[in-house]
Amino acid sequence: MAPTWDWESGDGLLGVDDPADVDAAFERGERHLGTAVIGLAFQCSLEEASPRIVRATRLPDRAQRGYAFTAAGTAARLNGELTPELYAALRAEGPGGFAEDAIRDTLTFVPLWRLPPWFKWQMVRTTVLDKLDYWRTRSGDAIGDAWRVLRGRRP
Repeated sequence: MAPTWDWESGDGLLGVDDPADVDAAFERGERHLGTAVIGLAFQCSLEEASPRIVRATRLPDRAQRGYAFTAAGTAARLNGELTPELYAALRAEGPGGFAEDAIRDTLTFVPLWRLPPWFKWQMVRTTVLDKLDYWRTRSGDAIGDAWRVLRGRRP
């Protein structure tokens, strides 16, 4: 029998390193498939884990879907690339949703020349947004410091 999650011992699908076990868990309708694909991202090759991660990104359970995107980000970190199917799943979810951190992980750990065009535009977008946020924060700090000086208090 394939492993299932045991809350008391902490053993379960996260430690699964056999893609066939995860496939069987999908067929049985197991509840913790998002966490299982994180284990696959660590234990298996990208080619073995990718179809199962993509499948988990379509799970109805929001928490498990979030874990599936965590697995995609983990795969990008460990392999320095993703499969076309994983890129498509991240793009379909888009920034601002469950895939936000996975997209940022992909932009951080996958070399620019390996990224598809949409991800290159995301690199520009996130760089501009991060810089604007930095300037906003710094100007707020400067205004606060100036106000304290005007009121006779030291920053």
